[in-house]
Amino acid sequence: MTAVLELDGLRVPVEIGGSSRRARLTVEADGSLRLRAAEDVPTEELQQFLISKREWVYGKLAEKEALLREPVTKALVDGEGFLYLGRSHRLKIDDVGSAVRLEHGRFVLPRHLVETGAASLIAWYQRCGEAWLRPRSRAWAERLRVDARLIEVADLGHKWGSAMAGGRVRIHWATLQLSPILVDYVLVHELAHLREPHHGPAFWQLLARAIPDCEERKQELAKQGARLWFGKCSS
Repeated sequence: MTAVLELDGLRVPVEIGGSSRRARLTVEADGSLRLRAAEDVPTEELQQFLISKREWVYGKLAEKEALLREPVTKALVDGEGFLYLGRSHRLKIDDVGSAVRLEHGRFVLPRHLVETGAASLIAWYQRCGEAWLRPRSRAWAERLRVDARLIEVADLGHKWGSAMAGGRVRIHWATLQLSPILVDYVLVHELAHLREPHHGPAFWQLLARAIPDCEERKQELAKQGARLWFGKCSS
């Protein structure tokens, strides 16, 4: 009989076989998880292996969901709503100005930029996102005792963020549509990687000390992240 383990409520069948003690975890085409391991690997060791792969699992599931999900599409017309830090702002097409701006609670897009509007709006998120994140990152970095030398906002595909050697942290521009507490979760998650590169117990303990409700924020990120705009515009 095939053993079954659990990871945050997800059922993970364990296939026993082979001589290698190295466990192998896969995400099947239907989104189900499957773990393969040799017969002599203790259940406790397999459970710890699953826990260490938690972030990888969520990342792979998010990628599959994104491929299957119809992306959010925006129209570059007066009145279309765009999120910034959790608040919706209506778009205004204007004949005045040369760059995208947030003015009196509305996103203002100069008419001559409508044809390249997605790129112009994304550039605004990157520019303003970096300005908003930098002082915030300094406070969190001090709390975590890490050296974050460079904070960048960029298009990271299916990843919310990344952390690299040398103190470079990158955050996806679409993240700036989320509420500040969820942006903080993404930011702190990446800052924590400057101390703990892997998703082992030490990493999750460090993250939980900085953000005690990190599990709740992670779940909320998964829900809200599925409804964000990633740059697709209707023609």
